[in-house]
Amino acid sequence: MVDFSIETYVVGPVQTNCYFLINNTTKEILIVDPGAGAPHLAKFIRDKGYTPVGILLTHGHFDHADGIAPLKEELSEFFLPVYTYEGEQETLESVRLNLSGDFTGVPSTYSADIYLQDHERVELAGFAFELLFTPGHTPGGCCFYFAEEKLLFSGDSLFCGSVGRTDFPGGSMSDLVRGVREKLLTLPEDTFVLPGHNDATTIGDEKRYNPYLV
Repeated sequence: MVDFSIETYVVGPVQTNCYFLINNTTKEILIVDPGAGAPHLAKFIRDKGYTPVGILLTHGHFDHADGIAPLKEELSEFFLPVYTYEGEQETLESVRLNLSGDFTGVPSTYSADIYLQDHERVELAGFAFELLFTPGHTPGGCCFYFAEEKLLFSGDSLFCGSVGRTDFPGGSMSDLVRGVREKLLTLPEDTFVLPGHNDATTIGDEKRYNPYLV
């Protein structure tokens, strides 16, 4: 297992969790959901001597994706591809689906560089992770599972004591609950869950106490 650490930065108007997953040996990092605050995130990266090697995007809503292009521009000296699920391209490219116009007043579209399939595995920055397709909050929402490190970046699919909203365009509560039960609650109970908003949790706690899932 990689010697790793995690840094959390709360960014943007709806308090989105942006994560740095750090390989403490190589100082390479993966950035999860940099929804805003690109200049500050870039400064943290440079000040600490990190080498960013990839952005993991759990879904295409503005509060998770709006900072990606500015961050890539701030860090233009690095090759920084964006990974997400192959079925989320429409959300990224649709102002209606990504909610940017409604919430920010600045209609925007986004893009990823590498679209992954469900259960596809990737090795990056010394880590190995698996994409888990969990639709419902958005049509192509996903989570990133790091089995060796017992980590799950759950985006807005699974929260501490809750699940993501499904009243936005393209949402489905039945799809979300089914995907979380089948894809996430089957993971080891000691898996540490890092959601897109609010507090961290574990798979075991959500299996026992989440009112949407028990």
